[in-house]
Amino acid sequence: MLEIFVLALYFVSILVLSVFGSHGFVLVYYYFKNKKEEADGRKRKLSPKTLEELFGDEKNYPNVTIQLPIYNELYVVSRLLDAVSRIEYPKEKLQIQVLDDSTDETVQVVALKVMELKRKGFDIEHIRRGTREGFKAGALKYGLKFAKGDFIAIFDADFVPKSDFLKKTLPYFYLDGNIGMVQTRWEHLNDNYSLLTQAQALALNGHFIMEQYVRNESGFFITFNGTGGIWRKSCIEDAGGWETDTLAEDMDLSYRAQLKKWKFIFLKDVVSPAELPAEINALKSQQFRWTKGAIEVGLKYLKEIWRENLPLKLKLEATFQLTNNFVFPFILLTALLNPMVVVIKESGDYSWYYFIMGAFVLPFFGPFLVYTLAQREIYSNWKDKILLFPLFLAGSMGLAVNNTRAVILALLRKKTEFVRTPKYGIESEEEKWETKKYVASRVEWVTYVEILLALYMFAGMMISVYYLELAAIPFQVMFFAGFSFIGILSIKHSKVWNEYLVKLYLIWNIIRGKFIYKSSNVR
Repeated sequence: MLEIFVLALYFVSILVLSVFGSHGFVLVYYYFKNKKEEADGRKRKLSPKTLEELFGDEKNYPNVTIQLPIYNELYVVSRLLDAVSRIEYPKEKLQIQVLDDSTDETVQVVALKVMELKRKGFDIEHIRRGTREGFKAGALKYGLKFAKGDFIAIFDADFVPKSDFLKKTLPYFYLDGNIGMVQTRWEHLNDNYSLLTQAQALALNGHFIMEQYVRNESGFFITFNGTGGIWRKSCIEDAGGWETDTLAEDMDLSYRAQLKKWKFIFLKDVVSPAELPAEINALKSQQFRWTKGAIEVGLKYLKEIWRENLPLKLKLEATFQLTNNFVFPFILLTALLNPMVVVIKESGDYSWYYFIMGAFVLPFFGPFLVYTLAQREIYSNWKDKILLFPLFLAGSMGLAVNNTRAVILALLRKKTEFVRTPKYGIESEEEKWETKKYVASRVEWVTYVEILLALYMFAGMMISVYYLELAAIPFQVMFFAGFSFIGILSIKHSKVWNEYLVKLYLIWNIIRGKFIYKSSNVR
């Protein structure tokens, strides 16, 4: 009976992963469909007039507010403010809000920078709430009360907006009075810094090219990515403003706005450069927040989406978007059950079962195609970039513990703090972050679970070798590599790592000293 239960559970977990993997083929289908329609001339490319053509004199330009929500961003906030000050737009039409909830030296850095920009004639405010209530959403909501602009651009602290950002985004709002938000594609300042940043770049490129762009072109819901985008102020207000009951305030507002029939535009060819997390603990906190936030938004709006009079394909695509993080618990379940299934196979005749399971291999090519097409769209050397796919896949498996925890907490409706992703101003390979502030000072319990799972998967590999179950070994190797990579890096990328090294050094010297002492006594 236990064997049947394990096999049934394993079948369900692989089935769920296959369903979500197959969704990649849906994106690929719409990608080529849109490309064909563009080539045939059936789909016109949006071509707005320039600001000069729309308004003539600069005094007629619309008022714009740029909101910069920050919290303890000592290493990047000056870079952000310098970049914002270079945005080409008349100063009398531009308001800059630095929404600063910081509790460290960032406050003084911002204050000095704001004074400098005020002397240069900028309308810039250093806004301090004195609380972190509502976290980023709370800061944006508070700042909106004092926003003078008809349009609200938002940049996180790790972004370096280009000088032509407003010139390239604002005109799209005048194609249709019902356009509520324009999102740009993220570009990466430090994608070649390490294997970790290269894998992140691959994943984000897949999101923007094969999720945001394809969904937008196909008439599906898309989301504001929290930064690198600009809103029509009346859209924010009509949708109910920023709400603080999820960790994904950007996705939350996006769905509310689109359910109220506002239109969004994603600009694939307009980029906003940003810094990728250079260390794993920062990435894990970011992934936790994104995962939990998306599930919270799904719990909040899926019923409403299915009650609305919307096309079935739109409902289905929204459901996939809001639930795709459920893959992580099933990735974890698959890892736990895989070695057991290998042992069970040797205890009875289950050849029929493994024949059926073989059919589930095909759906896993869906994600590979998604990320391959995304890299091909962006890079001339895309073939080199896609070689990172196994590393990305192993990393996704390794993050399963961290992200499964996020899914469970979301389902339990348990509120958690908005843990911002620390950045260190890292752009070149020569720059270091290890001695800077914000590096994790302790190792979370999740990390030890990841290391235990790596050992468990290693044992599973040995079992598969013993039983000559060669088909199981590649998956186990991926799980082993993923859990090892994430777990060991989590320790290495923390202050605890140096403490471990010091202790090991002391232990080695004690052992070495005793050995030398005994040797001298023998002589």
